Amino acid sequence: MPVAPSDALKPRKTPRQARSAATVEAIFEATIQVLLTDGYAGLTTTRVAARAGVSVGTMYQYFPHKQALLYAVLEDYLEDVVLAMDEASQRFHGAKLADMADGLSRAYLEAKMRRMPGSRALYVVAAELETSRLIDDIVARCEAIIAGLLASARDAVFVDVGTTTVALRTMLTGTVRAVLETDASPEAIAMLRAELPVMCRAYLLASARAV
Repeated sequence: MPVAPSDALKPRKTPRQARSAATVEAIFEATIQVLLTDGYAGLTTTRVAARAGVSVGTMYQYFPHKQALLYAVLEDYLEDVVLAMDEASQRFHGAKLADMADGLSRAYLEAKMRRMPGSRALYVVAAELETSRLIDDIVARCEAIIAGLLASARDAVFVDVGTTTVALRTMLTGTVRAVLETDASPEAIAMLRAELPVMCRAYLLASARAV
């Protein structure tokens, strides 16, 4: 269950019907587009509403101000990452450790890539808003997913699965962020897709004991 945002960042209401959900999705997409063209400082709810094709009044039905909108966009993006990790965990539960490493790293990277180039813009958003509780919650949920998956490996055990989990999660997030923030070229992305699974596999195999 995601943490609730602070009162200052809460949306006015949550979409409950398909039409409302589609409107919010259009607003989120427009927010990313405005971030990419105008930057954080240049983003306004008026510009987002115009790009989304909705009235400012409709915007304010959901988001009272710019910060609440950006928080919601970031939360939606991070929830996609958690979902991708969880789906990979279910798929590779009880598999061999090498397969787990490959599947988990690829799922994480592809979740990040699905919203490129918006992913890069959202790193800026995370730095500008008060998101510590949100980020802590996402980290804790991802680490719980990773720990559960590693504990199910059919061919390996870990002396300290908690430490291994934190190290692997840090490797995934740090490596991907470092590349996306500095060089999101096709060559850099191709390198990530090829090398990130190798890094994760090598670390896990070196940290585990065979059974």
